[in-house]
Amino acid sequence: MQLATMREVMFGYADVPCLEDVTVDIRFGEFVAVTGPNGAAKTTLLKLMLGLLRPWSGEVRLAAKGTDGRKLVVGYVPQQIAAFNSGFPSKVLEFVLSGRFAQGSWLRRLRAEDREQAERALRQVGMWEWRNRRIGELSGGQKQRICIARVLAMEPDLLVLDEPTTGMDKDSRLGFYELMSRQVREHGRTVVMVTHGLAEAAPYLDRVIELRRKEDGGWKCCTTTSCRGHFSPAL
Repeated sequence: MQLATMREVMFGYADVPCLEDVTVDIRFGEFVAVTGPNGAAKTTLLKLMLGLLRPWSGEVRLAAKGTDGRKLVVGYVPQQIAAFNSGFPSKVLEFVLSGRFAQGSWLRRLRAEDREQAERALRQVGMWEWRNRRIGELSGGQKQRICIARVLAMEPDLLVLDEPTTGMDKDSRLGFYELMSRQVREHGRTVVMVTHGLAEAAPYLDRVIELRRKEDGGWKCCTTTSCRGHFSPAL
């Protein structure tokens, strides 16, 4: 079952295209990595898929509902999300709990279930003991972890993560890949992740969308299943 599709998409900045003739399929319940050199428009690809950017031409579709028939819940952690201002007033637990409002109105009261999910998410990323710290006091790697905890607390159908292991050591990265793999296997979620650490992540992945340079200087998109397209360097 298709979660997201891109058909013959073209997009660029100013008047220069960085993505051309892109066709990509993402299915429910798979762990997919997007990889390639710097400047290969990986982040742009994610933003187009999520509807944060509109293509110049072509078609982008994202499922409206999850496999359970309810509205699709998307958790997105962009690049450099960890660059919080040092004066950011929220505490870690408050920040992660805010992800629970994806399940309903911002005006509703938090339930015991919400607090349980927030605690579980913080424990999964190894940040529970920092729950009462202010976010501005954390290191970059710790901020990255609580951003991941927040989207896990949302119980999303789709997790979209742009270089989520930035600032993590090797053991932490491997633990993260295992955690994402469990999200797919045990909870039926879909994970799409931009990474430069393909060798480490490969054993946990279902598919790879890889951007490679062509002989004429552009980019091509290679995957084990349906994905085709030609890429030119992003600005």
